[in-house]
Amino acid sequence: MTLQAPFKPREQFRPSPIYRLAPFRFGRFDERRYVATNDVGEYVILEREELVALCRRRLTPTSPLYRALKVRHFLFDEDSDCALDLLALKYRTRAERVAAFTGLHIFVVTLRCDHSCHYCQVSRQTEDRAAFDMTPAHADRALDLVFRSPSPQIKIEFQGGEPLLNFALIRHIVHRAEAINAHHRKDLRFVIATNLSRLTDEMLKFCKDHDIYFSTSLDGPEELHNTHRPLRGGNSYAATLEGIRRVREQLGPHHVSALMTTTPRSLGQIEAILEEYVRHGFHSAFLRSLSPYGFAVRTSLVRKYDVADWLDFYRRGLAYILDLNRRGYPFREEYTAIVLQKMFSPQGASYVDLQSPAGIGIAAIIYNYDGGVYASDEGRMLAEMGDFAFRLGHLDTDSYETMMTSDALLGPLEDSLLESSPMCSDCPYLPFCGADPVFHRATQGDAVGHKAFSAFCKKQTGVVHHILALLEDNPEARSILMSWV
Repeated sequence: MTLQAPFKPREQFRPSPIYRLAPFRFGRFDERRYVATNDVGEYVILEREELVALCRRRLTPTSPLYRALKVRHFLFDEDSDCALDLLALKYRTRAERVAAFTGLHIFVVTLRCDHSCHYCQVSRQTEDRAAFDMTPAHADRALDLVFRSPSPQIKIEFQGGEPLLNFALIRHIVHRAEAINAHHRKDLRFVIATNLSRLTDEMLKFCKDHDIYFSTSLDGPEELHNTHRPLRGGNSYAATLEGIRRVREQLGPHHVSALMTTTPRSLGQIEAILEEYVRHGFHSAFLRSLSPYGFAVRTSLVRKYDVADWLDFYRRGLAYILDLNRRGYPFREEYTAIVLQKMFSPQGASYVDLQSPAGIGIAAIIYNYDGGVYASDEGRMLAEMGDFAFRLGHLDTDSYETMMTSDALLGPLEDSLLESSPMCSDCPYLPFCGADPVFHRATQGDAVGHKAFSAFCKKQTGVVHHILALLEDNPEARSILMSWV
């Protein structure tokens, strides 16, 4: 007698429902919820039970959560034939900036300055020291390198010191860049970062003729601004506002922007600072924290408040800005807008400090007044403090190929890929963050840094967490924030 064991239908041996998990990271969001993100910046906020059900493949295909996770590429099933291809396309789109290469080129045309700002990040020089001006020969050599970049968009930014003290060189660079670009046909733009105190009618006419933009500093009400930014023999606040008025009058309201720097004096005055911006017709502000370079270190300003203090300042500022919008005055916080771009724009954001690998060299490059070439503006500032780790070479001696393949650039780029960095690789906020090897070298003596002790990490995760909380729990705030993307 032959015994034949019955076989159950094959469907009974298949998991139900049938879906596979795409790569994602998760972490605790609050006492009861978790945040999960994938490699292309999609995110979801899940209850603990929902996260467990997802990971154990217990979600039912008909549930709203299943459909939401499927659309956002956290899972895919037999009906998702193109899911992986679409995920790869989104990832490739966000990484396109690496192939585009360097778009921002900063020319430090002089170290001379008429201000003595307490938080200045560079070694400024007095106005009579022309030896600290960039020469036309170095400017021409730098321009040759600028147009070696494959980027279709080129922005040339003039910095100092006070760049208007060497306006003749700015004029020379603009003329020559435009002549070179007649052949290359790139989207070429110019910006002058200036305190506006030396602005003349002749300069304004030239800037109008060549569509040049201005970036300036406005730290708040008159007493606070003048305390931060003393002008020898003058009133910095009055000079800045007069310069803003003249630029708007001659070039248009959008040709000048302003940012502020947060010092210990600023912490209790965020509402007054923002009201100052509103009073003078601005519709945005960048709530910038101190950087650990130059005079901010020598005067110990960076040690007089910590990340928690700045985050409280930022949260109060953002709340005030949201209230301005509710009351009918359009206004946005620029750092928040950058993070929102990282979250929701297909291309992410081009902000140099929030890139992986780091934006040094491949997003921005700096040509110093003395011909030195640096991977970032902060790298140039670090060199002024005696650390030349991010110096790529010199315009007189090094070729474009030599500098772009130097260990000073390739080493930090390799170390700054977040997907392979300790603690970053598992962090749910990775898609919205970036690497800043110069900051970590300055504060920890190492380009990677220990993220558990990183002020950069604490700041960025604090900002992202707060934005996510507003998006998830405050529909009115979400509507306003999404209008900034």
